[in-house]
Amino acid sequence: MTSLIWYLYDFARKAWVDGFLDAKSKEEILDKPDRFRDFPVVIKENCIGCGSCTASCPSPGGVRLVRDEDTAEAEGLIYPVIDTAACIRCGFCAEVCPSTPKTLECGENHFIQEEFNIIPSKRKYIIDDYLCIKCDKCVDACEVGAIEEIDGRNVVNQAKCISCGKCLDACPVKGAMKGVYVNNLEEQKKIIKMTVDTLEKYIESKKDDLDNLPDDKLYLAEIKFKPIYDKALTILNDEEVVYEVLEDAINRLNIRVIIWDSDECKKCQLCIPDCPTGAISFDSEKDTIVRDDNKCLRCSICYQSCPFGAINYFLAKFNLDVDKCGEKVIHISVKTSPLAKARRR
Repeated sequence: MTSLIWYLYDFARKAWVDGFLDAKSKEEILDKPDRFRDFPVVIKENCIGCGSCTASCPSPGGVRLVRDEDTAEAEGLIYPVIDTAACIRCGFCAEVCPSTPKTLECGENHFIQEEFNIIPSKRKYIIDDYLCIKCDKCVDACEVGAIEEIDGRNVVNQAKCISCGKCLDACPVKGAMKGVYVNNLEEQKKIIKMTVDTLEKYIESKKDDLDNLPDDKLYLAEIKFKPIYDKALTILNDEEVVYEVLEDAINRLNIRVIIWDSDECKKCQLCIPDCPTGAISFDSEKDTIVRDDNKCLRCSICYQSCPFGAINYFLAKFNLDVDKCGEKVIHISVKTSPLAKARRR
């Protein structure tokens, strides 16, 4: 009897080992669902550190911002890192990324292919397959047949495109058809960063109003567009490019805002060692905590570390519109972060 039991055990053990070595994934697991994108690829040199990607990610821990250490030659770069174990490949991080060119790429639609174009143009047209609803209005509008269906997706053939822009006018979904400027990329990056900094400073100036903002309410405000537009023109003197870069960035921005209340700070310094980038320090001469905005990732770790409620944490969105007088304005909506709501429960 004992030998029979041993035989069955030995047979089962060998069968398990053979099954393990010969194991194959099911085909449906290997195949990527039609509406999934690829895992995002990070081009960290393009990042402006606005945090839009982290604020939009629906998967906890899917994307986070990090900062390289400073060197004698330059300050450390801020850029996102993707955790493929948590990423669900939805592409939201790439959608809201305002940098031009994008810091995050997760599909063919985000690549600007440097191909031959029969008519030179400073703008290339590409289709965002995640937003595209396949209505084919762009196909009907294109007079040269430059928009083709490849593997079930509409794609602009850059060899045929004459950059007339009629496809952009015909597209009913905002952002599905994109006109991307391929020149002056560094200037475009500076314009977007300046815009993010300006909007963030404005929100921080409304600290008194935000301190009393209920969890279920939005703080709504608007600021004039022209001062930002005029300042952008000092960076890049091209009205067409500047306006479109600003419009695209403003309408896609989704940023975190960290606001410090110096009156509530007890100078316990618990936030200093917890900051992953060394953005927080103690100024002994002024006897106060100091935050370096250029190093800050808006990651909210300081908010979670503070035991005295001296730090507040909000999410903000923006929209470029026209007011009743016909003047361009930026609508701002701010809400309390879900993390802050959970903390108060």
